[in-house]
Amino acid sequence: MNAAIRRVAIAAMVMVVALLLQLTWVQVFRADELRADPRNTRMLLDEYSRQRGQITAGGRVLAMSVHAGGRYEFERTYPTSPTAFGPTIGYYSLQFATSGIEQSQDAFLNGSDPRLLSQRISGLISGRTPQGGSVELTLDPVAQDVAYGALQRGAGQGPFVGSVAAVRPSTGEVLALASSPSFDPNALSSQEQTVRTQEMGRIEQSPDRPLLNHATQQSLPPGSTMKVITTAAALESGMGPDTPVSGADRTLLPGTSTYLQNYAGQTCGGGTVTLRTAFELSCNVPFVELSQEIGSESFTEMAERFGVDGSEPEELGIPAAPSGLGQMDDAAQLAMSSIGQSDVRMTTLQNAMVAATVSNGGVRMQPQLIRSLTAPDLSVVQGFTPEDAGRALTDDQAGTLTELMEGAERNAGGGLPGVTIASKTGTAEHGVDADESIPYTWYIAFVPGQDVAVAVAIESGPGITRDTVGSTYAAPIGREVLGALLGGGG
Repeated sequence: MNAAIRRVAIAAMVMVVALLLQLTWVQVFRADELRADPRNTRMLLDEYSRQRGQITAGGRVLAMSVHAGGRYEFERTYPTSPTAFGPTIGYYSLQFATSGIEQSQDAFLNGSDPRLLSQRISGLISGRTPQGGSVELTLDPVAQDVAYGALQRGAGQGPFVGSVAAVRPSTGEVLALASSPSFDPNALSSQEQTVRTQEMGRIEQSPDRPLLNHATQQSLPPGSTMKVITTAAALESGMGPDTPVSGADRTLLPGTSTYLQNYAGQTCGGGTVTLRTAFELSCNVPFVELSQEIGSESFTEMAERFGVDGSEPEELGIPAAPSGLGQMDDAAQLAMSSIGQSDVRMTTLQNAMVAATVSNGGVRMQPQLIRSLTAPDLSVVQGFTPEDAGRALTDDQAGTLTELMEGAERNAGGGLPGVTIASKTGTAEHGVDADESIPYTWYIAFVPGQDVAVAVAIESGPGITRDTVGSTYAAPIGREVLGALLGGGG
């Protein structure tokens, strides 16, 4: 064999070995990953011959598979308030794969989960049609409908872009996750390609990203709702509601030549006021100055205790963006972070957990969206177990903060008939030119003794102006949802 033939033979052998290694890597080591990839529509085609399990909440069926009578044996349908629940339950589509709960719980819903092995074996022996397991969510359908309806109603001129999250403080159960704009999962899951394509076309043309769950995937500056955490750090450092603070209308940001004002340049009473007054009136100046006494280490530690630590919620079942303080390298950034500006970012769900932690006596629970997983024979494969995420405050500190938040609610001019609410509003500037941009507005609240908490974030929408604050539209929506959770139906 001459040198040329030998080189060709070696090259051919190397290519054959490389091909075998690649095939082994794909078919063995990446098999599970590729099978679970939401873009793998071949798996969906196979699954359409089986009856997929239901997704339910509060006695309502949110997703189910029905006999189609066409090319595919089953079709996925969403019979109850599909747009209200869309970004959370997601969709199951021949063309666009899966999202939301449909994606994260796909193996259980389609019956391939290892925990359903005995069910598959017994079905094979008995000759029953293969079925998937069902997923029950913690959502309260009435509260969800009220929250989504309020976002769609907006200021009476068209829907808001924003979100609502409600939770049960003692357990961490997520009671509402409303996101606007939304989409119709029935259209995306239709077996008619024209219907699917038209809906996705509409979604892609929207600049406000309807497929995004704004309650869990959109992190925003929290504005003055951050003062709940800053006040908690102040209480931890030994201050109290009667601690004297500045009532001035402006202060120099430490280490800079820039003055920071209270909202709209208002005073906080002038001279010296109490921390109680500063919190109830949501003055910026005293909190900026207090942050320097608290210090970055104590402030950061308190934020982390509340869950604002840069991590994503574990095992929530749907995608969730992290909430964190971001960069805080100097005294000026600490000052701005204390009032929810600078690089601080929080999701609506995380802000609801801030209110819930205060409501729960200072104990933070892990948010949980899935109540149970049920096999086709109705046996419970996995049930809900509340998970303690740690203590942020003592009982006394939580009680003091509750009292301050009740005062803030009275100052915001809110309330429900016969119901005491503890709350904090927020107005967050953002953008390159914050003086010209429309602010994000917030409302977080809970009902003492009633085990319900809520957060509302309004990003934009018809009727929102530079003068819009948290008490304008976000607060009424939050109170409406609290009313629904308390049995008032909104």
